Amino acid sequence: MENHRQKIEIADIFRRFEADYYQKHDLSVEKKKVFNSIINCRSQSMGGHTLKCDTCGYVQHAYNSCRNRHCPKCQYLKQVLWVDKLKVRLLPVKYFHIVFTVPSTLHSLFYANQAICYDLLMRSASQAILKAGENQSFLGAKTGGVAILHTWGQALTYHPHVHMLVPAGGFDSDMIEWIKSEKNFFAPVKALSSLFRGIFAENIYRNADKLVQSVNGEKTDIPFLRSHIYRTIWNVYAKPALNNAEKVIEYLGRYTHRVAISNARIVDIVNDKVLFKWKDYKHGGKTKIMKIDAVKFINRFMMHVLPVGFYKIRYYGIFANKLSCDLLDTYLTLNNKEMEISTLEGKSWQEIVQEIFGYDPFHCRKCKTGRMLWNANIDAEPRAA
Repeated sequence: MENHRQKIEIADIFRRFEADYYQKHDLSVEKKKVFNSIINCRSQSMGGHTLKCDTCGYVQHAYNSCRNRHCPKCQYLKQVLWVDKLKVRLLPVKYFHIVFTVPSTLHSLFYANQAICYDLLMRSASQAILKAGENQSFLGAKTGGVAILHTWGQALTYHPHVHMLVPAGGFDSDMIEWIKSEKNFFAPVKALSSLFRGIFAENIYRNADKLVQSVNGEKTDIPFLRSHIYRTIWNVYAKPALNNAEKVIEYLGRYTHRVAISNARIVDIVNDKVLFKWKDYKHGGKTKIMKIDAVKFINRFMMHVLPVGFYKIRYYGIFANKLSCDLLDTYLTLNNKEMEISTLEGKSWQEIVQEIFGYDPFHCRKCKTGRMLWNANIDAEPRAA
Protein backbone atom coordinates (compact mmCIF):
# COMPACT_ATOMS: atom_id res chain seq x y z
CA MET A 1 0.00 0.00 0.00
CA GLU A 2 1.54 3.30 -1.07
CA ASN A 3 -0.03 5.64 1.49
CA HIS A 4 2.80 5.17 4.03
CA ARG A 5 5.93 7.25 3.54
CA GLN A 6 8.91 5.05 2.70
CA LYS A 7 12.42 5.77 3.95
CA ILE A 8 13.57 6.13 0.33
CA GLU A 9 11.26 6.54 -2.64
CA ILE A 10 11.77 6.26 -6.38
CA ALA A 11 11.24 10.03 -6.57
CA ASP A 12 14.26 10.50 -4.27
CA ILE A 13 16.42 8.42 -6.64
CA PHE A 14 15.19 10.35 -9.67
CA ARG A 15 15.79 13.67 -7.96
CA ARG A 16 19.25 12.83 -6.66
CA PHE A 17 20.62 11.33 -9.89
CA GLU A 18 18.67 13.39 -12.43
CA ALA A 19 21.74 15.28 -13.77
CA ASP A 20 23.80 12.07 -14.03
CA TYR A 21 21.00 10.34 -15.89
CA TYR A 22 20.53 13.10 -18.47
CA GLN A 23 24.27 13.12 -19.17
CA LYS A 24 24.00 9.56 -20.48
CA HIS A 25 20.42 9.25 -21.73
CA ASP A 26 17.91 11.21 -23.79
CA LEU A 27 14.20 10.99 -23.11
CA SER A 28 11.25 11.66 -25.39
CA VAL A 29 8.92 14.51 -24.48
CA GLU A 30 6.37 12.08 -23.03
CA LYS A 31 8.95 10.20 -20.97
CA LYS A 32 10.24 13.50 -19.59
CA LYS A 33 6.69 14.25 -18.44
CA VAL A 34 6.60 10.93 -16.59
CA PHE A 35 10.04 11.56 -15.07
CA ASN A 36 9.07 15.03 -13.82
CA SER A 37 5.65 13.88 -12.59
CA ILE A 38 7.23 11.22 -10.37
CA ILE A 39 9.76 13.71 -8.97
CA ASN A 40 7.12 16.38 -8.26
CA CYS A 41 4.28 14.19 -7.02
CA ARG A 42 2.86 15.43 -3.69
CA SER A 43 5.34 18.30 -3.51
CA GLN A 44 4.93 22.07 -3.66
CA SER A 45 5.80 21.91 -7.35
CA MET A 46 2.36 20.37 -7.96
CA GLY A 47 0.50 22.99 -5.91
CA GLY A 48 -2.02 22.11 -3.23
CA HIS A 49 -3.97 23.58 -0.34
CA THR A 50 -3.87 24.03 3.42
CA LEU A 51 -6.35 22.74 5.97
CA LYS A 52 -6.92 24.39 9.35
CA CYS A 53 -8.56 22.81 12.41
CA ASP A 54 -11.67 24.66 13.54
CA THR A 55 -10.90 23.78 17.17
CA CYS A 56 -7.17 23.99 17.86
CA GLY A 57 -6.00 25.93 14.80
CA TYR A 58 -3.58 23.22 13.64
CA VAL A 59 -2.55 23.81 10.00
CA GLN A 60 -1.81 20.95 7.61
CA HIS A 61 -0.37 21.27 4.11
CA ALA A 62 -1.72 18.94 1.42
CA TYR A 63 0.03 18.77 -1.94
CA ASN A 64 -1.51 17.46 -5.15
CA SER A 65 -0.76 14.07 -6.64
CA CYS A 66 0.59 13.85 -10.18
CA ARG A 67 -1.96 11.11 -11.10
CA ASN A 68 0.43 9.68 -13.65
CA ARG A 69 -0.19 5.98 -14.28
CA HIS A 70 3.53 5.23 -13.95
CA CYS A 71 3.85 6.88 -10.54
CA PRO A 72 4.16 4.37 -7.65
CA LYS A 73 2.34 6.75 -5.27
CA CYS A 74 -0.75 7.29 -7.41
CA GLN A 75 -1.96 3.76 -8.16
CA TYR A 76 -3.45 2.19 -5.04
CA LEU A 77 -6.70 4.15 -4.94
CA LYS A 78 -7.15 3.67 -8.70
CA GLN A 79 -6.67 -0.05 -8.20
CA VAL A 80 -9.30 -0.21 -5.44
CA LEU A 81 -11.85 1.71 -7.54
CA TRP A 82 -11.19 -0.46 -10.60
CA VAL A 83 -11.61 -3.66 -8.58
CA ASP A 84 -14.88 -2.35 -7.14
CA LYS A 85 -16.23 -1.68 -10.64
CA LEU A 86 -15.07 -5.08 -11.86
CA LYS A 87 -17.07 -6.85 -9.14
CA VAL A 88 -20.33 -5.97 -10.83
CA ARG A 89 -19.33 -7.25 -14.28
CA LEU A 90 -17.47 -10.52 -13.59
CA LEU A 91 -19.36 -13.79 -13.81
CA PRO A 92 -19.40 -15.65 -10.45
CA VAL A 93 -17.52 -18.71 -11.75
CA LYS A 94 -14.07 -20.30 -11.46
CA TYR A 95 -11.21 -18.54 -13.25
CA PHE A 96 -7.80 -19.45 -14.61
CA HIS A 97 -4.79 -17.15 -14.61
CA ILE A 98 -2.99 -17.54 -17.95
CA VAL A 99 0.35 -15.83 -18.70
CA PHE A 100 1.45 -15.29 -22.30
CA THR A 101 5.12 -14.44 -22.88
CA VAL A 102 7.25 -13.79 -25.95
CA PRO A 103 10.76 -15.20 -26.42
CA SER A 104 13.74 -12.97 -25.65
CA THR A 105 14.77 -13.05 -29.34
CA LEU A 106 11.86 -10.65 -30.00
CA HIS A 107 12.59 -8.17 -27.19
CA SER A 108 14.57 -5.78 -29.41
CA LEU A 109 11.78 -5.80 -31.99
CA PHE A 110 9.18 -5.13 -29.29
CA TYR A 111 11.09 -2.28 -27.70
CA ALA A 112 11.64 -0.57 -31.06
CA ASN A 113 7.94 -0.93 -31.96
CA GLN A 114 6.19 -0.76 -28.59
CA ALA A 115 2.74 0.53 -29.56
CA ILE A 116 2.36 -1.97 -32.44
CA CYS A 117 3.90 -5.01 -30.74
CA TYR A 118 2.15 -4.54 -27.39
CA ASP A 119 -1.19 -4.23 -29.16
CA LEU A 120 -0.53 -7.35 -31.26
CA LEU A 121 0.63 -9.27 -28.19
CA MET A 122 -2.61 -8.54 -26.31
CA ARG A 123 -4.80 -9.22 -29.34
CA SER A 124 -2.99 -12.45 -30.18
CA ALA A 125 -3.29 -13.75 -26.61
CA SER A 126 -7.02 -13.02 -26.57
CA GLN A 127 -7.57 -14.55 -30.02
CA ALA A 128 -5.77 -17.71 -28.90
CA ILE A 129 -8.10 -18.01 -25.88
CA LEU A 130 -11.24 -17.35 -27.93
CA LYS A 131 -10.23 -19.75 -30.72
CA ALA A 132 -9.24 -22.52 -28.29
CA GLY A 133 -12.50 -22.06 -26.40
CA GLU A 134 -14.62 -22.43 -29.54
CA ASN A 135 -12.75 -25.59 -30.60
CA GLN A 136 -15.14 -28.53 -30.18
CA SER A 137 -12.24 -30.75 -29.15
CA PHE A 138 -11.70 -28.54 -26.11
CA LEU A 139 -14.49 -26.44 -24.57
CA GLY A 140 -16.73 -25.81 -27.58
CA ALA A 141 -18.06 -22.51 -26.23
CA LYS A 142 -17.67 -18.75 -26.53
CA THR A 143 -15.43 -17.49 -23.75
CA GLY A 144 -13.41 -14.36 -23.02
CA GLY A 145 -10.98 -12.78 -20.62
CA VAL A 146 -9.56 -9.72 -18.91
CA ALA A 147 -6.01 -8.97 -20.13
CA ILE A 148 -3.31 -6.91 -18.42
CA LEU A 149 -0.01 -6.02 -20.08
CA HIS A 150 3.24 -6.03 -18.07
CA THR A 151 6.66 -5.30 -19.56
CA TRP A 152 8.99 -6.03 -16.64
CA GLY A 153 10.52 -8.81 -14.61
CA GLN A 154 11.34 -8.67 -10.89
CA ALA A 155 14.80 -7.23 -11.61
CA LEU A 156 13.29 -4.46 -13.80
CA THR A 157 14.53 -6.23 -16.93
CA TYR A 158 12.54 -5.97 -20.15
CA HIS A 159 10.04 -8.83 -20.25
CA PRO A 160 6.79 -8.16 -22.18
CA HIS A 161 3.99 -10.51 -21.16
CA VAL A 162 0.22 -10.58 -20.74
CA HIS A 163 -1.73 -11.77 -17.70
CA MET A 164 -5.19 -13.03 -18.64
CA LEU A 165 -8.02 -13.97 -16.33
CA VAL A 166 -10.11 -16.56 -18.17
CA PRO A 167 -13.36 -18.16 -16.92
CA ALA A 168 -13.56 -21.94 -16.57
CA GLY A 169 -16.25 -22.19 -19.21
CA GLY A 170 -18.23 -20.22 -21.76
CA PHE A 171 -21.61 -19.69 -23.42
CA ASP A 172 -23.07 -21.88 -26.17
CA SER A 173 -23.51 -20.56 -29.71
CA ASP A 174 -26.91 -19.06 -28.81
CA MET A 175 -25.36 -17.27 -25.79
CA ILE A 176 -28.05 -18.55 -23.42
CA GLU A 177 -26.46 -21.60 -21.77
CA TRP A 178 -23.27 -21.78 -19.71
CA ILE A 179 -20.92 -24.64 -20.59
CA LYS A 180 -18.65 -25.45 -17.67
CA SER A 181 -15.06 -26.61 -18.08
CA GLU A 182 -14.52 -29.77 -16.07
CA LYS A 183 -10.77 -29.96 -16.63
CA ASN A 184 -7.81 -28.14 -15.09
CA PHE A 185 -7.96 -25.90 -18.15
CA PHE A 186 -10.21 -26.16 -21.18
CA ALA A 187 -7.28 -26.42 -23.64
CA PRO A 188 -3.86 -28.11 -23.34
CA VAL A 189 -1.17 -25.51 -22.64
CA LYS A 190 1.14 -26.84 -25.38
CA ALA A 191 -1.62 -26.54 -27.96
CA LEU A 192 -2.43 -23.04 -26.72
CA SER A 193 1.26 -22.06 -26.96
CA SER A 194 1.47 -23.15 -30.60
CA LEU A 195 -1.82 -21.45 -31.40
CA PHE A 196 -0.67 -18.23 -29.74
CA ARG A 197 2.60 -18.21 -31.69
CA GLY A 198 0.84 -18.85 -35.01
CA ILE A 199 -1.74 -16.12 -34.43
CA PHE A 200 0.93 -13.61 -33.44
CA ALA A 201 2.93 -14.47 -36.55
CA GLU A 202 -0.08 -13.85 -38.81
CA ASN A 203 -0.87 -10.57 -37.06
CA ILE A 204 2.65 -9.17 -37.25
CA TYR A 205 3.14 -10.24 -40.88
CA ARG A 206 0.13 -8.10 -41.76
CA ASN A 207 1.73 -5.16 -39.94
CA ALA A 208 5.31 -5.65 -41.15
CA ASP A 209 5.24 -2.46 -43.23
CA LYS A 210 4.50 -0.40 -40.07
CA LEU A 211 7.59 -1.59 -38.17
CA VAL A 212 10.85 0.34 -37.99
CA GLN A 213 13.04 -0.45 -40.97
CA SER A 214 15.73 -2.29 -39.00
CA VAL A 215 16.46 -3.62 -35.51
CA ASN A 216 20.09 -4.11 -34.45
CA GLY A 217 21.11 -3.76 -38.09
CA GLU A 218 18.69 -6.41 -39.38
CA LYS A 219 15.90 -5.51 -41.78
CA THR A 220 12.47 -6.17 -40.22
CA ASP A 221 10.88 -7.88 -43.18
CA ILE A 222 8.85 -11.11 -43.29
CA PRO A 223 11.90 -13.44 -43.41
CA PHE A 224 13.36 -11.63 -40.38
CA LEU A 225 10.10 -11.95 -38.46
CA ARG A 226 9.63 -15.61 -39.41
CA SER A 227 13.15 -16.58 -38.33
CA HIS A 228 12.81 -14.89 -34.94
CA ILE A 229 9.25 -16.02 -34.22
CA TYR A 230 9.88 -19.69 -34.98
CA ARG A 231 13.38 -19.88 -33.55
CA THR A 232 12.16 -21.05 -30.13
CA ILE A 233 9.09 -22.57 -28.47
CA TRP A 234 6.70 -20.01 -27.02
CA ASN A 235 5.54 -20.52 -23.46
CA VAL A 236 2.04 -20.12 -22.05
CA TYR A 237 1.66 -20.73 -18.34
CA ALA A 238 -1.66 -21.63 -16.71
CA LYS A 239 -2.04 -21.29 -12.95
CA PRO A 240 -4.62 -23.26 -10.94
CA ALA A 241 -8.24 -22.10 -10.96
CA LEU A 242 -9.53 -19.58 -8.43
CA ASN A 243 -12.79 -20.84 -7.02
CA ASN A 244 -14.87 -17.72 -6.38
CA ALA A 245 -15.29 -14.23 -7.73
CA GLU A 246 -14.11 -12.53 -4.53
CA LYS A 247 -10.73 -14.30 -4.67
CA VAL A 248 -10.54 -13.61 -8.39
CA ILE A 249 -11.02 -9.88 -7.90
CA GLU A 250 -8.50 -9.65 -5.07
CA TYR A 251 -6.00 -11.62 -7.13
CA LEU A 252 -6.45 -9.59 -10.30
CA GLY A 253 -6.19 -6.33 -8.37
CA ARG A 254 -2.57 -7.15 -7.60
CA TYR A 255 -1.72 -7.06 -11.31
CA THR A 256 -3.79 -4.24 -12.76
CA HIS A 257 -2.24 -0.98 -11.55
CA ARG A 258 1.28 -2.09 -10.80
CA VAL A 259 4.23 -0.03 -11.96
CA ALA A 260 7.64 -1.55 -12.71
CA ILE A 261 8.70 -1.35 -9.04
CA SER A 262 7.01 -0.03 -5.91
CA ASN A 263 8.53 2.26 -3.29
CA ALA A 264 8.21 -0.55 -0.75
CA ARG A 265 10.91 -2.55 -2.56
CA ILE A 266 13.54 0.20 -2.33
CA VAL A 267 15.99 -0.64 0.46
CA ASP A 268 18.69 2.04 0.35
CA ILE A 269 21.00 4.25 -1.68
CA VAL A 270 24.70 3.61 -1.05
CA ASN A 271 26.97 6.09 -2.82
CA ASP A 272 25.78 5.84 -6.45
CA LYS A 273 24.12 2.42 -6.06
CA VAL A 274 20.47 1.55 -5.49
CA LEU A 275 19.55 -1.48 -3.41
CA PHE A 276 16.13 -3.04 -3.95
CA LYS A 277 14.33 -6.28 -3.12
CA TRP A 278 13.44 -8.78 -5.83
CA LYS A 279 12.19 -12.35 -6.03
CA ASP A 280 14.39 -14.87 -7.80
CA TYR A 281 11.79 -17.20 -9.35
CA LYS A 282 14.50 -19.36 -10.90
CA HIS A 283 15.49 -20.35 -7.37
CA GLY A 284 12.16 -20.91 -5.65
CA GLY A 285 11.03 -17.29 -5.46
CA LYS A 286 13.54 -16.43 -2.74
CA THR A 287 13.68 -12.70 -1.88
CA LYS A 288 17.09 -11.19 -2.59
CA ILE A 289 18.69 -7.75 -2.61
CA MET A 290 19.93 -6.39 -5.94
CA LYS A 291 22.53 -3.61 -6.07
CA ILE A 292 22.89 -1.64 -9.33
CA ASP A 293 24.06 1.79 -10.47
CA ALA A 294 21.46 4.48 -9.85
CA VAL A 295 21.56 5.65 -13.47
CA LYS A 296 21.06 2.08 -14.64
CA PHE A 297 18.16 1.71 -12.19
CA ILE A 298 16.46 4.83 -13.56
CA ASN A 299 17.00 3.67 -17.13
CA ARG A 300 15.45 0.27 -16.38
CA PHE A 301 12.44 1.98 -14.83
CA MET A 302 11.98 4.32 -17.80
CA MET A 303 12.06 1.36 -20.22
CA HIS A 304 8.60 0.42 -18.93
CA VAL A 305 6.84 3.71 -19.64
CA LEU A 306 3.99 2.79 -21.98
CA PRO A 307 3.22 4.56 -25.27
CA VAL A 308 0.88 7.53 -24.95
CA GLY A 309 -2.77 6.50 -24.99
CA PHE A 310 -2.03 2.78 -24.78
CA TYR A 311 -4.63 0.79 -22.83
CA LYS A 312 -2.88 -1.89 -20.78
CA ILE A 313 -6.14 -3.38 -19.42
CA ARG A 314 -8.51 -4.80 -22.04
CA TYR A 315 -11.66 -6.94 -22.11
CA TYR A 316 -12.28 -9.60 -24.73
CA GLY A 317 -15.00 -11.98 -25.87
CA ILE A 318 -17.86 -12.32 -23.39
CA PHE A 319 -16.27 -9.62 -21.20
CA ALA A 320 -16.29 -6.99 -23.94
CA ASN A 321 -18.24 -3.88 -22.90
CA LYS A 322 -21.03 -4.40 -25.42
CA LEU A 323 -21.69 -7.96 -24.20
CA SER A 324 -20.75 -8.26 -20.54
CA CYS A 325 -23.83 -6.73 -18.89
CA ASP A 326 -26.36 -8.74 -20.94
CA LEU A 327 -24.44 -12.01 -20.53
CA LEU A 328 -24.04 -11.45 -16.80
CA ASP A 329 -27.81 -10.98 -16.50
CA THR A 330 -28.33 -14.19 -18.50
CA TYR A 331 -25.97 -16.19 -16.29
CA LEU A 332 -27.45 -14.87 -13.04
CA THR A 333 -30.99 -15.60 -14.22
CA LEU A 334 -30.14 -19.15 -15.34
CA ASN A 335 -28.39 -19.92 -12.05
CA ASN A 336 -30.78 -18.03 -9.76
CA LYS A 337 -28.00 -15.81 -8.39
CA GLU A 338 -27.92 -12.14 -7.44
CA MET A 339 -25.63 -9.45 -8.85
CA GLU A 340 -22.78 -8.05 -6.78
CA ILE A 341 -23.38 -4.46 -5.69
CA SER A 342 -20.70 -1.79 -5.90
CA THR A 343 -19.71 -0.50 -2.47
CA LEU A 344 -17.94 2.66 -3.68
CA GLU A 345 -19.99 3.94 -6.63
CA GLY A 346 -21.48 7.38 -6.00
CA LYS A 347 -19.39 8.09 -2.91
CA SER A 348 -17.19 11.17 -2.49
CA TRP A 349 -13.44 10.77 -2.34
CA GLN A 350 -13.52 11.52 1.41
CA GLU A 351 -15.99 8.68 1.97
CA ILE A 352 -13.90 6.35 -0.19
CA VAL A 353 -10.71 7.19 1.74
CA GLN A 354 -12.49 6.59 5.04
CA GLU A 355 -13.85 3.23 3.89
CA ILE A 356 -10.55 2.02 2.41
CA PHE A 357 -8.03 3.36 4.92
CA GLY A 358 -10.24 3.52 8.00
CA TYR A 359 -9.81 7.18 8.88
CA ASP A 360 -11.56 10.47 8.22
CA PRO A 361 -9.23 12.71 6.15
CA PHE A 362 -10.84 15.81 7.72
CA HIS A 363 -10.43 14.68 11.32
CA CYS A 364 -7.77 16.75 13.15
CA ARG A 365 -4.75 14.58 13.95
CA LYS A 366 -3.57 16.90 16.72
CA CYS A 367 -6.55 17.62 18.98
CA LYS A 368 -8.53 14.57 17.80
CA THR A 369 -11.85 16.46 18.09
CA GLY A 370 -11.79 19.26 15.52
CA ARG A 371 -12.54 19.30 11.80
CA MET A 372 -9.97 20.32 9.21
CA LEU A 373 -11.41 23.08 7.03
CA TRP A 374 -10.16 24.37 3.69
CA ASN A 375 -7.97 27.40 4.41
CA ALA A 376 -6.02 28.48 1.33
CA ASN A 377 -4.55 27.27 -1.96
CA ILE A 378 -0.82 26.65 -2.36
CA ASP A 379 0.51 27.84 -5.69
CA ALA A 380 2.73 25.46 -7.60
CA GLU A 381 6.41 26.25 -7.23
CA PRO A 382 8.10 26.63 -10.63
CA ARG A 383 10.75 23.99 -11.21
CA ALA A 384 13.79 24.61 -13.39
CA ALA A 385 13.93 22.48 -16.51
